[in-house]
Formats: sequence, structure tokens, C-alpha cells
Amino acid sequence: MVRASRGEMTPGMWRREAGTVMRRAGALPERSGASGASSAVVAEFRVVPAPTEWPPHAHHLHELVWVRGGTLTSRVGDRVFTVFEGHGLWMPAGVVHAGRATGGARFHDAFFAPDRTPIAFGEPKAIEMTPLLTSLLTHLARTDLDEAARLRAESVVFDVIRPSEHQLALRLPGDPRIDAIAEALLDDPADGRSLEDWARELGSSDRTVTRAFRRTTGLSFAQWRQMLRVHRALMLLSDGWDVTSVSESLGYAQPSTFIAAFRRVMGTTPGAFFGAADPVSGRTPESMSP
Repeated sequence: MVRASRGEMTPGMWRREAGTVMRRAGALPERSGASGASSAVVAEFRVVPAPTEWPPHAHHLHELVWVRGGTLTSRVGDRVFTVFEGHGLWMPAGVVHAGRATGGARFHDAFFAPDRTPIAFGEPKAIEMTPLLTSLLTHLARTDLDEAARLRAESVVFDVIRPSEHQLALRLPGDPRIDAIAEALLDDPADGRSLEDWARELGSSDRTVTRAFRRTTGLSFAQWRQMLRVHRALMLLSDGWDVTSVSESLGYAQPSTFIAAFRRVMGTTPGAFFGAADPVSGRTPESMSP
């Protein structure tokens, strides 16, 4: 079983992997195509060879980001979004966000001119990256398209972008009475301390901790920890971990308990959620063993 490297903790994010590269947000790609006309959508991709982190920043264009062969986490205010294969994240223009991609991920992004984009998502939104949408945006990454071809492709993109049914955002408490709990669980999702244990350690009462979680996240402590563990599981499963290893790393007594918890949050099992069997072995994530 592979274990994640221990590294520095970033407030409100997962533990930073050893060897993480810190990058500033670069210049946005040019919006002119082969004809010199300004484009409504500009797409690009790159491989992230090492774990990479971008500090808080904002763009004057809308951004849609997605990854292949890895995961991306993005911190927006009091929420942490988990982006994995098959899903993307829409970031409206002007919204401050930070991001982190796992090493080896193929990082894709597309930028949309607000004045020429007929769709409007007023807040960050998980987007279903269908094969059609992915193909269209890959097509728009070409630099040799004439204006007519680009306009046709852009119009179809606007028609097929749809929010995902899974809006995978983990809301952080932002309450000094319980922030220590959130940071500890982000650092180690397997931490099994109970509500009573935490209340005693913080010199508080069970009722105070319970009310603080309900007020700030809309969830009970147990529900919030379960949601956090599922977010972490999505990252690990996307990175090639098998269900048994993920279950152990998250502190579950056995894989069946983890699968049941995953089903409660996502409405389906890990294997069904990720869709198909492993392309090499033909096995689904549930059936894989170390």
C-alpha cells in the first residue's frame, strides 16, 4: 500500500505533499485564433510533473478546470472542492481561489470571456465533463482553427455545459471553537476521536461542539467527518489506490464499512461511482486488492 508523504499543513486544505512546487497564477492564454479574431473560449493543457500549489488568486475571465490522471483541490472561501476525473470546476471571474494538483496530473483549463459567454454560474460549480464537452474543449485548444470553426465549436460548448449532480464541496466551520477539530481531521482523516473526546480536549461541552458544527456546516460532527473522509477517498481512488488501502488509511475497520459510508454520501459504491473496470486488469476499484 502506498502512503502519502507527510508535509506542511496549509490552513483549510489537505496536508501539503513533500516536494510540492509553489507557483503563481500565470498569464492567461491569448484569446486570438488563427484568423486573429478574439475568441470567447480559450483552452489549454499541461502535465504537472510534481505536486503543485497555486496561492490565492483571481482571473478576469471565467475558468473551467479539470484533470486527468490525478486530482485537484481548490479552496474558495470556506469551501474545499475536490476535482477528479470526469468532473470539472467552474470558477466565475473575479472569485479568489487557491488550488493544488497531484503530481503527474494532466491539468486542463479553459477560459471564457464573460461578455461573450451566455451561461452564468454565479458561484463555483462542479461541472460534468462529458466526452462531448471534453472533446470540444480539446478541439478549441488548437491554434489553427479558422473563425467559423471556432464559433461553431464554442456555440456547442455553451449548449452542453451542465452542472454535475455531485457538487463536491466540503464546507469548513470557520468557528474558533471547533476549527482545531477541522484542521486535525484534514491533517489525518483517520483520527477516530469521538465528539465527547473532542469536547473534553477543547474544554467545551458536547452540546456546544454539536451546535457549532450544525450552525457553520449544516451537518453534525459525525456527518461532517464522514463527508471529509469521502472527499479524501475520492482523491485516493482517483490516484489509483484500491478500496482496501483507502479504507485502512481513513480509519475504517473493514472495507465494507467504508463502502457503506461512501454510499451514504455519494448514493452509490466507489466502483459504481467511478464507472468502469480498470482498463488494464478489468477489475473495478472495489475488487482490487494490494
